[in-house]
Amino acid sequence: MGIFARLQALFRSPPPAPAAPPPKVNVAQSGEERRQRSRINAREGTRALIIDDSKTILTVLRKFLRSAGYETSEALDAESGLAALPSQRPDLIFLDIMLPGMNGFAALRTLRRDPATRDIPVIMMSGNEQAMEQFFGTRIGADGFMKKPFSRQEVFFHIERLLDEQQIPRRAITRRPEA
Repeated sequence: MGIFARLQALFRSPPPAPAAPPPKVNVAQSGEERRQRSRINAREGTRALIIDDSKTILTVLRKFLRSAGYETSEALDAESGLAALPSQRPDLIFLDIMLPGMNGFAALRTLRRDPATRDIPVIMMSGNEQAMEQFFGTRIGADGFMKKPFSRQEVFFHIERLLDEQQIPRRAITRRPEA
């Protein structure tokens, strides 16, 4: 055996191990199964208010919701969103945390203090996934939290969790017990 053959034998990688069988895919979590599962939608004509200073987010949410039969209205800041509530009471509100002027937390506190709006479900949105934002939002009455960017599936997952037996978005806890 020549020197070259000996060097090759020394540095040759070991024979490849037999290929492991492909991992089993949990059908319940596969994309195909998810698309085949029928989504539970809110009733036709459910009104959603989207409050976000990003026109892109407004457009994406409007497209998602309208394609499922929702009626939408939009506001670029909390003040104009809150001002529109008496004339067009929504069934559901998507509320960004970081807004010009009044932020989403202050807007949520305003909604929860007003007897006319305290029972409207609110899904908070933020580009920041800090647990503190989510915790604080739920402490003052948020019904859901979505991190931006979000998918269509995530939007409808959060809505589906809020639907009652008549497919109307409802808060899980609507009133505190009277003391």
